[in-house]
Amino acid sequence: MERESMEFDVVIVGAGPAGLAAACRLKQLAQDKGRELSVVVVEKGSEIGAHILSGNVFEPRALDELFPDWKERGAPVKTGVSRDDIYYMTSEKGAMKVPGPFVPGPMHNEGNYIISLGKLCVWLAEQAEALEVDVFPGFAAAEVLYEDGKVAGVITGDMGVDREGGQKDSFTPGYELRARYTIFAEGVRGNLGKELMDKYDLRANSDPQHYGIGLKEVWEIDPAKHEEGLVVHSLGWPLRNDTEGGGFLYHAENNQVYLGFIIALNYSNPHLDPFAEFQRWKTHPKIRQYLDGAERISYGARAVNKGGLQALPKTCFPGGLLVGCDAGYLNGVKIKGAHTAMKTGMLAAESVFEAFEAGDEGGSDLVAHEERVKNSWVHEELYKARNFEPSQHKFGTFFGAAFTFLDQNIMRGRMPFTMHNRVPDHEELKPAAECEKIDYPKPDGVITFDRLSSVYLSGTNHEEDQPVHLQLKDPSLPIEFNLPTYDCPSQRYCPAGVYEVVEEEGSKVFRINAQNCVHCKTCDIKDPKQNIRWVTPEGGGGPNYSGM
Repeated sequence: MERESMEFDVVIVGAGPAGLAAACRLKQLAQDKGRELSVVVVEKGSEIGAHILSGNVFEPRALDELFPDWKERGAPVKTGVSRDDIYYMTSEKGAMKVPGPFVPGPMHNEGNYIISLGKLCVWLAEQAEALEVDVFPGFAAAEVLYEDGKVAGVITGDMGVDREGGQKDSFTPGYELRARYTIFAEGVRGNLGKELMDKYDLRANSDPQHYGIGLKEVWEIDPAKHEEGLVVHSLGWPLRNDTEGGGFLYHAENNQVYLGFIIALNYSNPHLDPFAEFQRWKTHPKIRQYLDGAERISYGARAVNKGGLQALPKTCFPGGLLVGCDAGYLNGVKIKGAHTAMKTGMLAAESVFEAFEAGDEGGSDLVAHEERVKNSWVHEELYKARNFEPSQHKFGTFFGAAFTFLDQNIMRGRMPFTMHNRVPDHEELKPAAECEKIDYPKPDGVITFDRLSSVYLSGTNHEEDQPVHLQLKDPSLPIEFNLPTYDCPSQRYCPAGVYEVVEEEGSKVFRINAQNCVHCKTCDIKDPKQNIRWVTPEGGGGPNYSGM
């Protein structure tokens, strides 16, 4: 196909904190050296921030380094954390507050801020554009462009293709965005990042990456119940001890609270429904006290990395680098990844610029980047947190928490050993017949809600007449294998009602409602046969989060 081609020094895929920090840092370095450098950021969301979802208690360390005057520049980072409360939920009504000295050190949030990461990304994009970065929202990087075994850029997705793959009257071919170096900052389980890991065997010396599914809502609550700056975390109920996860409730500005729930995707009971567990959690008195009389105004879901240091792949390959959550730099014990994403984007910018300064024309394997990351505070953080995820998996919630206290508060992350979890999340499911069914209460429409009304609040929209972006490698597996063996768990692990089993002409049929997809990537991670492949839909499709 004839495609228009555009040439840049650097192409960055993804306008999240990692990609935008990389773009800003590249331009800063170029300005300092009086050098011309063309940088473009492509983003699949309809606008900057549309696909950004995170808790978010934000540690400003990387922002301090990127823009020391961020306060004067008006960054939307204003609500300082005033207090941390952590509860162990013993039952549907019982809870014990964890005394401060027993809280793992990295979970203390003095000096941090409650923010909307989406709003921060909008602001970062404004800083990037002021530095003369080209920022293109609504363009999905659909393919990696290879030449002579090296990454030479990306191809954006074609627009105006019908469900059968034919060209509609509105057809517009994607662009070839060619670059000397390409930085991939797609976020968790990026589909191009996944391809690159396979092609260049970047995970050869890594543990499997591990994930959680994070669900979030924004509520506007009674001002009398609002305590700006309060951070609440919980573990325990409604989850069993052998299921990792917990909840959060952050009192943001304007009488809003951000609340959500994260469940590790290594759970074994296929009857478990993360969305329903989140709804149950909200009924606990420690959480419900804030929600009675309040209004839910937004909903979303996103996978999160949790594998830590042992699960990091090699992040360099000929012609490019992986940064942020595309690689997996989240600090699990802190429950934070935005600051490490930004810093790894900045480090990638420094590695690329250093290569340019040395006369590199592009396409090299920037192996020195690995050492640059290893010598940074990102590696130091992840090293100290390296035993968090494996210990939670091995010991369960209660004893895992006890180990984390010993590891973080007594040993300061310097245990004389490194634990591992080498079983991928999708291999953890047990047959449905061996597991207890879970009876979830019906939503009341006041505190608890159904999937479809929740998806409506996410602003999700896709052009219906386009190829389905949730691809089955073997279309027969959902009914012939997943249904009898695991009771078709995609009906439950998807937080958006994308997958369902229906009766058609007396037969069971697996239906994919792709227009509901909020791009969380859970199906790509948790399907027991790895049969579902998430690829980019038309640019601009998906959720349109506001202030998440």
